[in-house]
Amino acid sequence: MSERLRFGLDQLEAFDAVDRHGSFRAAGEALHRVTSAVSYAVRSLEDAVGFALFDRSGHRAVLTPAGAAFLAEARALLERATALGRYAEQLGRGWEPELALVVDGVLPLGPVMRALNRLSREAVPTRVEVVVEYLGGVHERFAGHRADLMMALDFPGHPDFESAPMEPVTMWLLARSDHPLAALSAVTRADLVQHVELVVTDSASDRHLRPHRLRLGSPHLVRLSDFLSKREAILGGVGFGWLPTHLVADLVARGDLVRLPFDEGGAFTFEPRLVWRRDPHPGPATRLIRRLLDDELSAARAS
Repeated sequence: MSERLRFGLDQLEAFDAVDRHGSFRAAGEALHRVTSAVSYAVRSLEDAVGFALFDRSGHRAVLTPAGAAFLAEARALLERATALGRYAEQLGRGWEPELALVVDGVLPLGPVMRALNRLSREAVPTRVEVVVEYLGGVHERFAGHRADLMMALDFPGHPDFESAPMEPVTMWLLARSDHPLAALSAVTRADLVQHVELVVTDSASDRHLRPHRLRLGSPHLVRLSDFLSKREAILGGVGFGWLPTHLVADLVARGDLVRLPFDEGGAFTFEPRLVWRRDPHPGPATRLIRRLLDDELSAARAS
C-alpha cells in the first residue's frame, strides 16, 4: 500500500504563493488569507517534508536549494490538480468520458484527421478512439456497441440510426503495367481466375456481414491486412485487385498501374455514410465531433 500523503494542496498553494509574490504578507493578500495562516501552512509543510523550504535568516524568505527543487514538483502537482478540477467540472456538465469512431480503412482519412485536429484545440475532456476496420468489420464493431459513430462504405439504413452522406469512393480494378492481364484488350472472369487475386481481409467475424463485391473468385488468392499493403503488392507485380482512386490516381497517371478492361465493369463507386445512433439527447462530445466531421466531409466533397 502506498504511503499516505502528509500534506495538502492548500499548503502547496501557500508555498507557491510566497515564492511568486516575494513575501508571506503578499502571498496572504493574493490568496485572501491572513499572513499568519500562510506562515502556518508553509511551516506545517516543512514539518511534513522534513526540511526547510525557505531560508528566513535575512530580511525576506529565500528558497533553500531543497525548497527550489521541491517547488518545481509542487507546481507540477498544482497544475495537474487544476486540470483535474476542470476535467471533473466538464464531466459534471455531461461531457462523455470516451467516444469511439470506427472507420473503414478504404476511406480517405484526411477529413477524420482534420476533424480530430480541430477537436484537440477545443480542450474537451473526452478521450476519442479511432478504430480502423475493414468491410463488414466496421458494421460488426458498431452494431456491437463498441463504437459511437461509424464511417462505412455502405449503409442500407436502420430506424435506430441516423446517417449523413460522405464523398463517394470509386474503386478501380488494377494491375501493374507489365502484368499479363494488362496486355489484354478485354478481360473476362475466366482470364482473372488464372492469376493471383489480392484482397484485403475482412475484419468481421460474422461471415454473413462480408460483402463479395471486392472479390472476383480467383482460386489463387493472397490476403492482406490493409489497402496500402495491397497497393504495394500490386505495384510489386504479385497480382491484380481493386483499389480506391485516392490511393492510386497518381500511379495510374504515371503508368505504373493500369486499369483492367474488365468486361463486367472495371470500376464501381461506393456511397459511404457517416452513421450514429439515434438519440434525442446526444452528449456534447458527440454533437461536436459530428459537427466537425460534417464540416470536413463537406469540404472534401466540395473540393
